[in-house]
Amino acid sequence: MVVTDPRYEIPRDLEGKSSISHQAIRYGESSLHPQWPNNAKLALSFILNYEEGGERTVLNGDAHSEPYLWEKGASSSFLEGARHMAAESEYEYGSRVGAWRILRLFKEQGYRFTTWAVSQAVAKNPTFARALVRDGHEIAAHGARWLDISALTVEEEKAYIRENCKTLEDVTGVFPRGYFYGRGTPNTRCLWPEVVKEMGGGKRLLYSSEAFNDDVPYWVDLPWEEGLEVGEREGLLIVPYNYDCNDGKFHMSPGFVGSHMYLEYLKSTFDMLLREGQAGSPKLMNVPMHSRIIGKPGRAEALRSFMLYVKEKGGDEVWVATREEIAEHFKKEFPYVPGHLAPGRKMGLEA
Repeated sequence: MVVTDPRYEIPRDLEGKSSISHQAIRYGESSLHPQWPNNAKLALSFILNYEEGGERTVLNGDAHSEPYLWEKGASSSFLEGARHMAAESEYEYGSRVGAWRILRLFKEQGYRFTTWAVSQAVAKNPTFARALVRDGHEIAAHGARWLDISALTVEEEKAYIRENCKTLEDVTGVFPRGYFYGRGTPNTRCLWPEVVKEMGGGKRLLYSSEAFNDDVPYWVDLPWEEGLEVGEREGLLIVPYNYDCNDGKFHMSPGFVGSHMYLEYLKSTFDMLLREGQAGSPKLMNVPMHSRIIGKPGRAEALRSFMLYVKEKGGDEVWVATREEIAEHFKKEFPYVPGHLAPGRKMGLEA
């Protein structure tokens, strides 16, 4: 049964409107100008979902093998109580081959990405985990396992989050400052900052990407901070994510049919968002990736073609950044004030 705790519930926001009644809507028709560095017209975030080794298999004590997001797509099958050698092999391709191909590609292009890191997965491939840090890629949290945890109680989920953080720090030397679970509970988004605060030791959370509802970051109030003095509240910065540019759609229906469709969709998204930025409304574009999916040669070549397109068409107008860099910038330009999505340094509504 799914447990929803009111201490962690954020109300829906269909307008993008501050809870301060006199503040104008800044995330709707007019959107928000995020003031990207160097007057960039678009921020581009690449994200590697690293899950290989954390998926379902009886070797991990699960009841059945992993049926989700591998090469057989919608026709994927699974085995109860037994190993599925094909599924295991597909995930192994991601960690043995695809992950390294992606790392080489990003080094070639001089770009850095954010890693949604499943802690059990990186623990099983510490060489790659250390290479991520070596090459300057961000380590962010994607669960202790790559599982649906929607039935966990609050206390169970707290323990799960602590395990995720501790293992990532032990393996990589980095404490995650951002997170995206995707298959969490209704409490996940607001529970994370509380757990990190309880962990102490100077550990600080920076952002959540547990939302798909905008093209620029924004702040939300944490319900469990309502009893604190205004100056003691930290809020939660949301750096929105997406699924529409996700390479996982190669294995979903309807989804991408061939690398040409994937490339054209990325280019179309880029073109629209860059044009909006040039017209005075800069946005954030997300490109989610998986080692076992985009790491296949034909798809990796399509990703490389997109990177070259970005450089050719966007040039200096595009800021390719990790999500940590994006969040740090936004926090500096739009520091949190309770009741405001993005108040700006002087609480001005014109920012």
